[in-house]
Amino acid sequence: MLREIVLDTETTGIDHGKGDRVIEIGCVELVNHVPTGRFYHAYINPEFPVSPGAFGVHGLSNEFLADKPVFASVVEAFAEFVGDGRMVIHNAPFDVGFLNAEYARLGRPPLVLADVVDTLSLARRRHPGASNNLDALCSRYGIDNSRRTKHGALLDAEILAEVYIELIGGKQTGLDLTVRPSNRGIPILQTGTAASREMRPRPFLSRLTEAERAAHAAFVETLGEDTLWSVYLGKAETPLTKA
Repeated sequence: MLREIVLDTETTGIDHGKGDRVIEIGCVELVNHVPTGRFYHAYINPEFPVSPGAFGVHGLSNEFLADKPVFASVVEAFAEFVGDGRMVIHNAPFDVGFLNAEYARLGRPPLVLADVVDTLSLARRRHPGASNNLDALCSRYGIDNSRRTKHGALLDAEILAEVYIELIGGKQTGLDLTVRPSNRGIPILQTGTAASREMRPRPFLSRLTEAERAAHAAFVETLGEDTLWSVYLGKAETPLTKA
C-alpha cells in the first residue's frame, strides 16, 4: 500500500530566514493514488506579522489568526496525520523549508526533502518550457479551480492532488472536501468522506478553427528547425532541454 500526503502551506511571507512563519497547513490523503477522503487542516497563530504581500495572496489577517493555536500546539496532530506517508508538495523546497524552520524552533528533527515528491519538478520534466504553476496546470488538465479566488492551504492541496494524479498518468476518481468545520473553531485534525465527482469526458474535442490551425502552422514555420516546436512535431532530433 502506497500512502501519500498531498500538502500545502500558507505563510506570513516568503523568507523563513527573516522570521516568516507558517500560518496554515492543509493536507489530503491518497492511498495507491486514490483519495481516501481523509484530510488535515489547521490555522496557526504565527506570533509574527503577516506581510501585506502575503495577505494579498491568501487573505489571512493578523486579526483572524490572533486566536488560533501556535505551531507547537498543532505539530503532534500534524505529524500523526502524516505518519509514514510520502509527502507530495508543489515547489517542495519552499514548504519544507518553512516546516523545518518551525521544527527547528521546537528541537524536532527536520523533514528530509529527498523523501518528498515535488510536483513542480515533475511538471517541468513533463512540460519543459511551459508555465507550471498550479493554475496553469489546472488549465492544462481541465481541472476546475474556479473556487481558487485566494490561495488556501486545504483547497490548494485538494487541487494539487488532482494535478498530481494527472502528472503521473493516473486517473482521479473524485475528491470533494466542501464540508468543513467553522474557521472560528480550533479543530486540529479534521477527517471526512469525500463525495463523488463526475469525471470529465476524454478526449477533449479540439476548439481550434481551420484558420487558427493554418495561422499557427505558418508561425511555427518561421521559427526554424532547431526549436522545441520542431522537436515536438517530429521535424528535428534535437533533444528537449529541462526548463
